[in-house]
Amino acid sequence: QVQLVESGGGLVQAGGSLRLSCAASSIIFRIYDMGWYRQAPGKQRELVATITRVGSTNYADSVKGRFTISRDNAKNTVYLQMNSLKPEDTAVYYCKAAQEFRSLQAAGFWGQGTQVTVSS
Repeated sequence: QVQLVESGGGLVQAGGSLRLSCAASSIIFRIYDMGWYRQAPGKQRELVATITRVGSTNYADSVKGRFTISRDNAKNTVYLQMNSLKPEDTAVYYCKAAQEFRSLQAAGFWGQGTQVTVSS
């Protein structure tokens, strides 16, 4: 059964750091690229960062220089290290496994989401 499980969310003060984890089944890591999305209240879900099976990364302009996506293929886990957090980073963060991330509606597998709240 395909499964993605996120963890690591929480409450942090502005300027602080959090690391999100997304554990996946082994078949996911063999086949798919991985990405992190976020959705703030009343806003559309947006792509934050992606990483290919070979480790190429891409970031939204709003998080460049602050967030780092990485993957550990031995642990079937993708990470999102978030530094210098801002209140506007507050959202539910979702992990996705997919072959492409050009469209939110692209076929893939989603995790259940983890809440990140940044206080000012």
